[in-house]
Amino acid sequence: MLALALAATLAAAPAPRVAASTVTVLHVPRFDQLQGLTAFMTRAGASSQMLNPASWQGELHPFLILDPTRPDSLDALGIDATGPLSVSIRQDGRLSCTRVKDPKAFQDASANVLARNGDVKAGTVKGVTTLRAPTGLGGYAGYVIKGQEACAFVSADADEALRKEATKLVTKAPAADARMGAVPGVLYVATQQGVMGLDGTANGLKVEGTATKLPLPPFQSQGTSPYGAMAPTGLLFSRAQVAPTGVAQATGSMRSVARTVCPDCDEAQVKGVTDALAKQLTGNMLFAVDSVQVKGSLRKPEVRFFAAKQALAAEVLDAAAVKAALAPLTQLPGAKVLEDGYTLEAKGGRIYVRLKGKHLVVGNDSTVTQAVMTSLPEKGAPLARAVEFTLDPKKLARGLSQVSLMDVMGDETLAAFFGASTELGPLLAKSERITGWLDSAPNGSHRFSVNWTLPEKP
Repeated sequence: MLALALAATLAAAPAPRVAASTVTVLHVPRFDQLQGLTAFMTRAGASSQMLNPASWQGELHPFLILDPTRPDSLDALGIDATGPLSVSIRQDGRLSCTRVKDPKAFQDASANVLARNGDVKAGTVKGVTTLRAPTGLGGYAGYVIKGQEACAFVSADADEALRKEATKLVTKAPAADARMGAVPGVLYVATQQGVMGLDGTANGLKVEGTATKLPLPPFQSQGTSPYGAMAPTGLLFSRAQVAPTGVAQATGSMRSVARTVCPDCDEAQVKGVTDALAKQLTGNMLFAVDSVQVKGSLRKPEVRFFAAKQALAAEVLDAAAVKAALAPLTQLPGAKVLEDGYTLEAKGGRIYVRLKGKHLVVGNDSTVTQAVMTSLPEKGAPLARAVEFTLDPKKLARGLSQVSLMDVMGDETLAAFFGASTELGPLLAKSERITGWLDSAPNGSHRFSVNWTLPEKP
């Protein structure tokens, strides 16, 4: 029954026509069902030009303007707005495949554009019509049409590869993409690393998908989490249930952080502590970032670490065994014993390691660490997903704004944050909330969902 249901789902939406050697695929099962998504993009575009449909609609077709906010405008181009659109982005150019309901109107509209550079070549062989013209930039643009299927192309050079690929696409049935069939959406973006399905309304954007290379451990839903009843606060609030096979990976990340902020710490001692802790962790974890306060150059790893005021809580099996596992911390440089744990001197700040009942709490800020300790509930509550998170978009905008132009020089990661601040910062500052979840998926991949909500009134 499950196989039949999946097959029916895949058959319900038109399959993408994807060219060989494609780097990124954009697929719209029905062009006339984009209104909800474009309503969000139009509103968001008032604060972020990158999201404005007017900024990216030119990427939907090599030479025709397809307006996603006005599906009826496709009638003049002879394109069926109730049909699919598939865009294949390759290193050597781009192809867009559409269904046409008026072949003559499509050919006339295309010819009017392509003829501007002259030297138009057209021909029909075995029911397949091809038209090609130079772009004026050393490449070629054109289309191939058979019946109601048309694939247009633009190449970066004079090679015939894209025209031949377009011919193949209109002469054979497309293959369904099981990844797209597994996630909801009215627009899909797919690469070798995963797929995202997007949908929206005037007040919200929903993104759901799968990814194969997220730098995260495997997760496993356990139903009830000791942190399930806690109310989300701060910039980021995330509750996770890490699978047993991922606990060592999580503690390995802690060890990597220790090497960054405590270069004088003995690696063997640190490894001994984290290995002992890994045996005591249940996999239930809480990660909270209250805010971002940058003090110094973000090009320094320790400044990056201490900029985010954060704390991690983890449920343990045996508090006494954890207390014993932490005892070697007294031998590390600058370590001080607390009533319920330790504080460690680190490069750029202090790290707090504390124990409350069956909860180990590690933080880089005393106030945030204490806040997490105080808010730990006595009883757990169910989690619908293995990982649930909440982002405060306004605090995120303030955090991103602290990445300076000087910080981005020579650092691609910081450059990305700076770009996000410039392009998305104003929109984040006007947003209401961002929530989401993650689960593990087969073959080491992850399933994810993000909901971005704007206020009811602009």
